[in-house]
Amino acid sequence: MSTVFNLKGGLLSLASATAFAWGAAAIADDETIKIGVLEDQSGDFAAATNVKVNAIRLAADEINEAGGIDGQPVELVIYDTQSDNRRYQEFMRRVLQQDEVDVVFAGFSSASREAYRPIVNQFDGLAFYNNQYEGGVCDSNMIVTGAVPEQQFSTLIPWMMEKYGPNVYTIAADYNFGQISAEWVREIVEEEGGSMVGEEFIPLGVSQFSQTIQNIQQSDADFVVTLLVGAAQASYYEQAASANVDLPMASSVNVGQGYEHKRFTPPSLADMYVTTNYIEEIDTPESNAFVEKFREMFPDEPYINQEAANSYIAMNLYKQMVERAGTTDHDAIRAVLAEGDVCFDGPSGRTCLDPESQHMSHTIYLARVNDDHSISFPKVWDDIEPYWLGDAGCDLTVNDPSAQYTPSNPPPAN
Repeated sequence: MSTVFNLKGGLLSLASATAFAWGAAAIADDETIKIGVLEDQSGDFAAATNVKVNAIRLAADEINEAGGIDGQPVELVIYDTQSDNRRYQEFMRRVLQQDEVDVVFAGFSSASREAYRPIVNQFDGLAFYNNQYEGGVCDSNMIVTGAVPEQQFSTLIPWMMEKYGPNVYTIAADYNFGQISAEWVREIVEEEGGSMVGEEFIPLGVSQFSQTIQNIQQSDADFVVTLLVGAAQASYYEQAASANVDLPMASSVNVGQGYEHKRFTPPSLADMYVTTNYIEEIDTPESNAFVEKFREMFPDEPYINQEAANSYIAMNLYKQMVERAGTTDHDAIRAVLAEGDVCFDGPSGRTCLDPESQHMSHTIYLARVNDDHSISFPKVWDDIEPYWLGDAGCDLTVNDPSAQYTPSNPPPAN
């Protein structure tokens, strides 16, 4: 019999968990499903995150027009976290304690996620993190719909090394996202027989890159991995183009999040390669249908990024799990997730949640920015599962460490 971990009582059978769900916490006829939304609608990350909020609004509107979740309407409780980690902590307490939301969709940067995650655990809440990130979070209170390193770096780095050469220079934002992502890049480069010829970590507020550009030009790099984040660090690309840094770039965050190819003057992003699970230029029936209805509701939105698609998918995954559980009770929802067949056919194709790690499978597109900043897709990897955490020992159907792991700090052996 399948089992699921219950935070209050340890292991219990999947059947008994589901029975608890139906018996003790079924959705009342007059109940509204309240969804907290904590996103940066102002501040350093707003360019990438306003569209996430609109994607959630679109999904909520569609769900309500179709009769709600299990017959009950969805109500969004939205706060602007202003790209400030203290705001995340303040508003997370507010939505869980005062607003009494059923679930929270929260966070752009990994620093914000790690700021609010202890509060979610303190109140045994349930949060969706809908960003690509550095990976490694093994926490039953978190469901992650963004892409992770085995989906983005394990595809991107070997492809770039084969095409351009083995010498790699990384410039990364100096916080947990950049540091752990750079560790992934370093490990893959070494596994593939290449060499790191430079690695720099840039504080988030830095917007002048003359010394970094000189360092790159004096190195023997074949390509540059850029893991820069936010408005200030985006200044690098036009400064590098002005200094004639003529090297291909590889990234897991640019274009797919901050649509720099639309914001900056060509050819400052030319010859950048990005692995992403979704961007607006993907030409599939599913993506085109999503773009059409998104543009109809939000015609002034400058770009539809991967975080918007992930947020839209997350809303529909939550709807499915609540309706299968017959309740918004978190343990019952986790029991549904543990069945291993929670999937959704959305803007990026079919995606499924992995019950061990509570992360999501993705088709990964290699997007190339051309000289005129148009996008082409030299390569597509279909249906990559989020395998690293499960292979390393994270199994949330058995236990819940509520921890984040890295390649140099993997889960303890069972």
